[in-house]
Amino acid sequence: MNKVLAASAIAVVAVAGLYAKGMLPFAKPESGHAASRETGPIKPKAITRDEPAPAVTVVRAAKTALTETVLVTGTLVPRLEVLVAPEVEGLRVMELLVEEGDRVTQGQPLARLEQETLRAQLAQNDAALAKAAASIAQARSNIVAAEARRVEASNAYDRAKPLKQTGALSESTLDQREAAARTAVAQLRVAEDGLKVAEAERAQIDAQRRDLSWKLSRTDVRAPVGGIVSRRSARVGGLASGTAAALSMFHIIADGQIELEGEVPEADLNRLKAGQQAVVLVAGASEAKGAVRLVMPEVDKATRQGRVRIVLGENPGLHIGSFGRGLVTLRNTNAIAVPASAVLFNADGAYVQIVTANRVVSRKVIAGLQMGELVEIKEGVAEGEMLVAKAGTFLRGGDGVTPVESRDAAKKLN
Repeated sequence: MNKVLAASAIAVVAVAGLYAKGMLPFAKPESGHAASRETGPIKPKAITRDEPAPAVTVVRAAKTALTETVLVTGTLVPRLEVLVAPEVEGLRVMELLVEEGDRVTQGQPLARLEQETLRAQLAQNDAALAKAAASIAQARSNIVAAEARRVEASNAYDRAKPLKQTGALSESTLDQREAAARTAVAQLRVAEDGLKVAEAERAQIDAQRRDLSWKLSRTDVRAPVGGIVSRRSARVGGLASGTAAALSMFHIIADGQIELEGEVPEADLNRLKAGQQAVVLVAGASEAKGAVRLVMPEVDKATRQGRVRIVLGENPGLHIGSFGRGLVTLRNTNAIAVPASAVLFNADGAYVQIVTANRVVSRKVIAGLQMGELVEIKEGVAEGEMLVAKAGTFLRGGDGVTPVESRDAAKKLN
């Protein structure tokens, strides 16, 4: 019994001691400690010898070559596409001389058309021409005969006039000779008009002959320009026609020149100008270099996109119709840059966390262009200063840290 009482007394004394030190949940806080329900700024935890400062990755701000670009996406198209149609329509295609993808020169035959129909028409024209020549000869003979009759009738009328005055010739006979003279003159005019008609018919037949000869010389469909055949719609046995673009026999990429016809947001359209350098990436092809050739003056009202043409020149590895992504270079600069992960944003703008004497200092900056994983810093950071590479809200101004410089980040900056 005495042992039980002694143990109880020792337990009471121990509980009282713990309560006095504030080590029990219901104990009163010691003097100098704030109550747990009070609010206020959290002070940075003091660094003790037993608890080292946390290590953070830092990078030094350095000057880096930066390039400001605008993204252009679109489709590869010919700079100039030439549609080749037959000059003579309605003839059957007899032979095709080129394939799609072939390079052709100006004037090179691409296809041959039927000639027999034109040769038959030319033979008919030869017969008509011979007939016209005979008609002209006959008309000239008629003129000679009519001229002789006119002279004879005129002389007879002239001889009858004095005879009428002497009474040796009657009035009716004089009238007959006068009428005969006039008739001879009229017949001469008819003969002369007949010659003109025959000559006109011959001129018409000559024109038809020239037309047939020209058509016969155009039965070879030739390339109007040099370039690459991108499409061949003609078929052997089909009728040659070119009344519509869809019916053109061949499509030629003039001089093999290819362009990227792309779209850009209207906000970037005014920043683009002819002559700016560009790099175009096409799936399955190597990187192609080019330049802005044309900035279209119109913005699509539905998509709010403008159109740009980037000339890429002749490149066998590019195919029209392919999708392309172009980066147009607006300007190049050599400025202080930091990793994009080192820049934070709040209501006041952008800021970074500088590490000075193993302490974090938050500093407001003015950010510029962004190129990949790098951001230009126009104001707020000096070259060589150390920044937290991956800044975050877990670090605050005044926190003690152990800086560890990142080699990977340094390589990107250099």
